[in-house]
Amino acid sequence: MKGGLQQGANFNVCGLCLLFAETIKNNRHSGLTLFTGPIATQEVIEELIKLAKQLSAADQRGVDLKLSNEEIALYDALANNQSAKEAMGDEKLRVILTELVTQVRKSTTIDWTLREGAQAKIRVIVKRILNRFGYPLDLQEAAVKEVLAQAALLCADWAQ
Repeated sequence: MKGGLQQGANFNVCGLCLLFAETIKNNRHSGLTLFTGPIATQEVIEELIKLAKQLSAADQRGVDLKLSNEEIALYDALANNQSAKEAMGDEKLRVILTELVTQVRKSTTIDWTLREGAQAKIRVIVKRILNRFGYPLDLQEAAVKEVLAQAALLCADWAQ
């Protein structure tokens, strides 16, 4: 299971519902019959236990890396590509992350996701930070897109 966007925006209630529904839907072929009939209570409980374990593992990863939920979401955006993670290492990615959080948070406004100019400004900020810290050039475009997508989910808390 991946973090950030894939975790349903840091496991908010809607994210949990979507994860649970997706888990059951994915297991439809292994005996669960969400869309074609009843699901046994035991099956639902087993899926909830699996989901709780995934949530706990994701929380523990944040603790291990000493990152908040919003930071782990952006960290995952940077470390999404395994070769970037290997080339940069966790410590350097955390340094980049700290700078990204600070600068992107200062630059977001309530409507930045609706205004192309504001998005472009943040895109430039992210690219400059990645360049400054030596993030692999061939992976930057994907990282910028991931960071912007994650920032869009987190911006409600960040905007002034």
